[in-house]
Parts: sequence; C-alpha cells; structure tokens
Amino acid sequence: MKSRLFEPYSFPNGLRLRNHVVMAPMTTWSGNDDGTVSDAEISYYRRRVGGVGLALTGCTHVTANGVGFTGEFAAYDDKYIPSLQQLADAAKSGGAPAILQIFHAGNKAEPDLVPDRDVVSSSAVPMAAGPFNPGGVIPRPLSHDEILNVIADFGAATRRAIEAGFDGIELHGAHGFLLQNFSSPFYNKRDDEWGGSPENRMRFPLAIVTEVKRIISEFANRPFLLGYRISPEESEEGGLRVNDAYGLIDRLIDVGVDYIHASLANVLEAKPLSSAGDHTIAELIATRVAGRVPVIAAGQIRTPEQASRALELGLSLVAVGQGLVINPNWVELSASGQEDLIETAVRTSNVPKIELPAKLWGVIKTATGWFNVDDDLAERADQASA
Repeated sequence: MKSRLFEPYSFPNGLRLRNHVVMAPMTTWSGNDDGTVSDAEISYYRRRVGGVGLALTGCTHVTANGVGFTGEFAAYDDKYIPSLQQLADAAKSGGAPAILQIFHAGNKAEPDLVPDRDVVSSSAVPMAAGPFNPGGVIPRPLSHDEILNVIADFGAATRRAIEAGFDGIELHGAHGFLLQNFSSPFYNKRDDEWGGSPENRMRFPLAIVTEVKRIISEFANRPFLLGYRISPEESEEGGLRVNDAYGLIDRLIDVGVDYIHASLANVLEAKPLSSAGDHTIAELIATRVAGRVPVIAAGQIRTPEQASRALELGLSLVAVGQGLVINPNWVELSASGQEDLIETAVRTSNVPKIELPAKLWGVIKTATGWFNVDDDLAERADQASA
C-alpha cells in the first residue's frame, strides 16, 4: 500500500499542508540571555523546515515564572514580539505553516531562572527528578486570582503569536508542566473548584482553551490553529492513565481545539501501563478521537518507514523530532527514496554541517540514544589516520 506520508493534508479550518510530516517541537536551550531568539536558533529552524508539512517550535513561557529550561526564548511580554517574528519567519521560510508552542512549566520550572525562586503549581507537590530537572522543589499552589491571571497570560501570548505571523499555537499540556499539574490526580490535591473531581481538574486547561479561542476570534484574520499537546499517562502510582486522557480529549474537542498532539515515549510501541492488550496508546487515542479532530503523535520516529507505519495506526500527521535534528534534509532523503542515507545518531564531524546550536549539542552529548560514542571515536580515529 502506498504511504500517505508525502501526500497533501488539509485541516478543517482550511490550512493546507504539502505532506503529513510535522517538525516536532524540540527545546534547543539556545535562546539569548534576555529571552530573545538567538541567531543559532534561527539557523537551526531555517536548516530543517525545507520539506516539512508543518513546523512546531519548541516551547516558550507565557509568564516570567513559567520558564522551564535554560536558554528558553520568552513570550510573556510585548517586547518579545520582534523576536517571535524572527522565529516565525525562520520557521515558515521553507514554505510550511508554523505553530508556536506556548506553556507554563509549573512545578518543573527552573528555580534559578524564576523571579524570587517562586515556583508555582496546582498544589504543593514536587515534581520527581528527571533528565532536565533535579526535582524536590516544593512549589507554591496558585491562588484563585493567580489562576485567572495565568489564563489571561496564555491569551496574551496567543495574541503575540498572531502578531508575530505564526499560523497557530499549541498549548503544551504534556511532560508534567502546569496544564498537566492541574489535570493530574497525583499532582492536583486542591479542594476548590480547580481540583478534586476529574471535571474540576480539567477546569484550568479548558478555561485556557476558551480564552485562547476568544483571542483568536478577536485578533486573527486568517486561518489560525489551536492545538493541545498531552502526555496520556504518568509513571507515578496514582498518576494520569489513558482513561483520564480520554476524558480530557473529549472535553478539549467539545470546547473547540483544532487538533490533539500526543507526546509518547515511542509512537509505534508505547502501550498503556495497566494494559496487557495489543493496542498501542497511539492507536487507542486515534480510535477515541474517531476523526472528530486531527491527531498528531511524536516519539522516536527516525525513518520514513516508521513514519508511514505511524500513520497506519490511525494518526492524521506524524511528528518527526530526532530524525530532523540529526538529518535536516530528512524529508528530502525520505521522499526521494534515499532513506539509506539517513543517520540515526549525531556525529561530531556533522555538527557544523547540520547547524546544530552549541548548547543543544552539549545536551545531546549527555543524552541517551542520540550520540554513539563508539562510532564517534572510530570516526575520529579514521580522520586522524587519513
């Protein structure tokens, strides 16, 4: 059967894509110290968007205390609109629409970058230690009025995205950030209207969707997408499970999101923690959505064969992250049948050629699955003996 991967795709709102490949949102740790987008980031995007159908940027914080990573570009003030415009221009330079991913890091905020180290969340439950955060910081629960302010902040960041020239925004409600802090039964221990029952835990993300839709209606004079990224499950005992994700997805569709984006450990293999069945999470979500809105999924897609198989699970679009980081011309190689030239790990000698920002390269060298030390040492030995 012929793959749909390189056939055109259209969103219901009229936004047309030239293929089903999405550039996955990837943090580069490469913004300037003042929160503006750096030249290295601009080059990184320009180098990779040539063939994709849709470009998703890495996340940007909507409040000063919502920053989750060092070197993260900002969107919490109008002074950042020129910077965001530079990013939009770069992300759209290959001819594809571009989406700005916006978020608040919640209890995964970087304490040293947060004003007064005032890390906030739904409740005073610390995030467990992870690859990019030490964990253990006890956050301060947001007050009712602060919650309303954050909702407005998401709307204001959306207005800036519209003014900067993006074609949509994606609410990052995955990876244990603030939106997920509220929807999670593990991290949300509130007993007011913003916590407790599943409906109350969903109140915050749904209110943000409603506010963002209001801003889009008021300020956008062109097709402008509103997507929502989810992590369907949490590893913690008593954390989110797929059934929780179903409830949130249904309500998100009810209030009018344009697409659902599932962030998975592995699109082709990830299965529910409590399930012994054969169906993957990607299949289950696609089945639950049942065509009501498009579904995107990301996670360990490195080859066109994997991307095509992902679409066969019922997905509308497939997000490619690592494949595009390692191979900026991934789409060109895939579409022309040259997949044997696609690299599966970063090589030191390729770093300048693929315009990898120095800070991102530093992170990759310490990460699992990106950088093959043995291959790299062999490559250097060959160069030395040449």
